[in-house]
Amino acid sequence: MDFTALPLWGNALLLAGAGLVVWRAGGRLADNADRIGEATGMSEAVAGALLLGVATSLPEIATTVSAGLLGNAALAVNNLFGGVAMQMAVLALIDFWFVRGALTYFSPDSTLLLGGVLLVLQVAVSIVAVAAGDVTLFAHVGAWPFLLGGLYVASLYFMDRYAKRDVWTPKVLPDRDSDRDEPADARGPEDDESDDAEEREPSLWSAGVQFTVAAALVLVAGWTVASASDALSEQTGLGGGFVGATLVALTTSLPEISTTAAAVRAGRYTMAIANIFGTNTLEIALLLPSDLTYTAGPIVDAADASALLTAGLAIVLTAIYLWGLLERRNRTVLNLGIDSACALVAYLSGLVLLYLRSGATP
Repeated sequence: MDFTALPLWGNALLLAGAGLVVWRAGGRLADNADRIGEATGMSEAVAGALLLGVATSLPEIATTVSAGLLGNAALAVNNLFGGVAMQMAVLALIDFWFVRGALTYFSPDSTLLLGGVLLVLQVAVSIVAVAAGDVTLFAHVGAWPFLLGGLYVASLYFMDRYAKRDVWTPKVLPDRDSDRDEPADARGPEDDESDDAEEREPSLWSAGVQFTVAAALVLVAGWTVASASDALSEQTGLGGGFVGATLVALTTSLPEISTTAAAVRAGRYTMAIANIFGTNTLEIALLLPSDLTYTAGPIVDAADASALLTAGLAIVLTAIYLWGLLERRNRTVLNLGIDSACALVAYLSGLVLLYLRSGATP
């Protein structure tokens, strides 16, 4: 289907409709990914970064692969980097609407610090890749996306290992041996098996089926988002870089927005931030499938200066939240945590710079 043959308003409606499908199906996807993680006994770090991260990133996977097939490297790369920045800004919006205080103050989990540092490492390496250029390994595929994919896998391993180690608790605690009563929720695997043996298998089967159906919907909607956005970038004259970092990034970030909001409403503040960090580490790794589908050469070599801008913005926003997680001060400005307020100002400033960089005039 030739989307450029449609009028501008037609592509805009397609983008909005596909975004609605992504929002609804993405929410179901995340819910069932959480159920699968619980039923299979995965650690929270791996379930959040792998199952939930992959689930909520399906729109980005579909969009970037489709953009690569369409030959629009700027749309593919800026969708990924713009998505990382957009989702960090989402934390500020969630903080404003749903948290009575600073979001990072209610998230005292040091695993988040490791997740944020690993995210900064991945984005920094991707900036080096774009600045240095790529080397073709085979056919049209470059070396940097494989390195970034390896960093993602390593991040999952180190986060899982870190979550299982109590590295911040002092080794000797007073009266540690005097309080060994088993908490009400500290039950062994045999207890869970005896209580849930009859429920686990049907629940896992149901969650798996619903996960698959929702994934198919998100993939189709993601392809529609990429195609309509590619046409809009030509029809509006804004260019794939700006459209990818704004409209496409917003549309494909809808599952992350819905799941993060749900986690905060349920009082799971740490999970809300972990969802964003885990998803963003996968976003950078998606340069690999994008490179596999972009046949004009290594996709890193086709990235423009706007990709460097959005990637740098992503690092700035992540660093701001790492600062907030370390300081943990419950101070607000206009119902926003100070870190969230700084992140929102930085993100809006970055969008202005990106708009000016795109060559568009107000």
